[in-house]
Amino acid sequence: KDYKGSLLERKAAAAVGNPILIQLYHKYFQQHSINVAQALCERVHFSNRVQFLQLRQTFSTFWENNIVPIVNENDLVSNVEIKFSDNDELATLIAIGFDASHLILCTSTGGVLNDEKKIIPLIEKVDASVLKYVTKEKSGPGLGGMLSKLTFTRLASSLGIEVVIGGLKGDQPLRAALAKKNGTCFLARKSNLRARQKWLASGSITLGTLHVDKGAAKALLNRKSLLTIGISRVEGKFLEGEVIQLMDEDNTILGVAKARLDASSIETQLTRKNVVAAHADDIVLFND
Repeated sequence: KDYKGSLLERKAAAAVGNPILIQLYHKYFQQHSINVAQALCERVHFSNRVQFLQLRQTFSTFWENNIVPIVNENDLVSNVEIKFSDNDELATLIAIGFDASHLILCTSTGGVLNDEKKIIPLIEKVDASVLKYVTKEKSGPGLGGMLSKLTFTRLASSLGIEVVIGGLKGDQPLRAALAKKNGTCFLARKSNLRARQKWLASGSITLGTLHVDKGAAKALLNRKSLLTIGISRVEGKFLEGEVIQLMDEDNTILGVAKARLDASSIETQLTRKNVVAAHADDIVLFND
């Protein structure tokens, strides 16, 4: 995080560091007769459905053969505009995409702290009452902070994954986290989304935003398709079939959708009735 070199120098440094990191993992996992594999991913591997399914099949092969994949971003070739924001995002996308039941995000603070700087053991839902405790400052050498962890915790828990934000101090901290004895536990919400919908909600790069009015927002919550007449503004340039964000009048992200029309076509039809911008089957709401 604190390295001051150029982007190319940072990429080179990451390439030098990766094999050293893998050697350390290999050393400690071999003590338990477990093999490790290096798995370098890019953001596009999660946004492209075909590449995502190939990635999922490869990881399944690892697990079937008692191999633990050590996952990191492929910094050498990754595009700065579509990089993972941090490892919290990468871990969350893997957890959602590969049907994990639990996700552990590590922090030097040991968990989410209240006003008295004590760890909150259980949080049922990430909302404004939780975010008030959060600082945007980073707590350690990584690129992510608590705000990032809560953002991805909200996504994972809404899709049926129990999340723990905890520390690595003490005896067997990961086991303790799974037993709700370490850090802050976030309960999983019941999710009826199909695998393709989970992929749409988590792994796809959104290339634009449709701002919707109150009537359209209500219709979306009632599982209706999004009509162009309910759209107040189109942001970004996207093509038919690409993934977009849906945002209400309060600038709250409601969810994501696969566009039925490109950005220009939607903009020219904002006053027309019965024109579908996104079909209900291709919409995933984050608070559904």
